[in-house]
Amino acid sequence: MRHPVLVMLCLGGTVALSACEKSSDAQVERALKDVNVIDESNLNEVMLTVADPGEAVAYFTKTLEQNPGRIDVMRGLAKSLVRAQKPTEAAQVWRQVVAHAEATPDDRVMLADALIRSNQWEDAKAELGQIPPTHESFDRYRLEAMVADSEKNWKKADSFYEIAAGLTTKPASVLNNWGYSKMTRGEHGAAEKLFTEALVYDPGLFTAKNNLVLARAAQRKYDLPVVRMTQSERAELLYSMALAAIKQGDVSVGKGLLQEAIDTHPQHFEAAARSLAALDANVAL
Repeated sequence: MRHPVLVMLCLGGTVALSACEKSSDAQVERALKDVNVIDESNLNEVMLTVADPGEAVAYFTKTLEQNPGRIDVMRGLAKSLVRAQKPTEAAQVWRQVVAHAEATPDDRVMLADALIRSNQWEDAKAELGQIPPTHESFDRYRLEAMVADSEKNWKKADSFYEIAAGLTTKPASVLNNWGYSKMTRGEHGAAEKLFTEALVYDPGLFTAKNNLVLARAAQRKYDLPVVRMTQSERAELLYSMALAAIKQGDVSVGKGLLQEAIDTHPQHFEAAARSLAALDANVAL
């Protein structure tokens, strides 16, 4: 008579075991899902930083097809398109990001950045105009300065460059841009100071070194500034200074600088040698 009870106990144990197994499976599945999210996040970061830009575009395109509407993947695709030198396509994706329910003011800033890169200045200005004044970021004011520069609104540009430089611990690039802006206005002394300051923050920024040499040459300062440089960079800077001197009519100075550039370069400096030969043959550069 006890057999039915025993059977019921066994069945009860089986059901309990089955429930435990289902609970365990669910926990494992959740754990695996968490791991996958972490792995995907790490892969996304790799794709945005060190991966080949073309590979990154392909990865985010495929991921977005599998996960339509995911704003983080859309952002990844847009950033990858910028890295791949496709700003027009990037702007199209950023417009989709901006229209997303989870969009932030930073997304509109990035849209303006892509528009500037694709030479759509009016559209960029319009997008920047839609950003709340309370949203203060380095990128926002950097772009505002560039737009003001394009309109030759120098007072506004200087104000925005100054704000942008104060909003980052790495202002070298914006100081270089500000210096270039000053140089285009003919304010070479002010430009020289800004390029010098940029190199304090990033001694390896060759663009700032070259711009510094050009700003000094425009003031007929034909000696190299005291900044850190490799032998190859020294030769390149001498070459830039030589061309600036020649364009200003200081041909003999330019010839001397060209020869020094050729002698300094660790390898054959074809461009400088060709320029010097042209001068010696009395051929206009």
